[in-house]
Amino acid sequence: MRTKHWYDYLWLGELAYYVLGFFNILFAWLGMIFFLTPLAFAIFKGDKSYCNKYCGRGQLFYKTGQTFSLNRPLPSFMRTKYFRYGFLVFFMSMFINMLVVTVLVAMDTRTLTEVVRVFWTFDLPWAFAMHTSVSPWIAQFAFGFYGLMMTSTLLGLITMRFFKPRGFCVYCPMGTMTQGICQLKHRGENSHS
Repeated sequence: MRTKHWYDYLWLGELAYYVLGFFNILFAWLGMIFFLTPLAFAIFKGDKSYCNKYCGRGQLFYKTGQTFSLNRPLPSFMRTKYFRYGFLVFFMSMFINMLVVTVLVAMDTRTLTEVVRVFWTFDLPWAFAMHTSVSPWIAQFAFGFYGLMMTSTLLGLITMRFFKPRGFCVYCPMGTMTQGICQLKHRGENSHS
């Protein structure tokens, strides 16, 4: 049996993120850790060790998949670079849209919307999780980012159910970005050799 390490429990951080955001939406800002850390690993280490070892979301999919996954292979089209990079472009366009809305709220040209949008379509009323008075743009970013994080986790859980437990990792936007960064980094190192 393999010895457990501290990083084997990072899936608890993923769960804590959603619980905390349910009770106070401002905790959604903690999701920036999940967003920036893989990029830092790719930029400074030049590898995908974050995805392979430290990703709490991947661990969560693996753990829940042990019981709930049908454990079927992912359809071949979902493993293609076209699908992965297409999904990344789509996901990043939603992230940029969220940033634009946040800027509009900061400029007072749009009012704060206290909803969490999942699957880029469904607005869940989330005003119950707004307990403190902060600048509206800070709250708007939190609502938007929590929705993006929830959407990607729900997609991962759906993928986990019907395919392999970590099937989402194949087309995860963060994984695709870190892979691209690593490829560029290694290409640059090889061209200087």
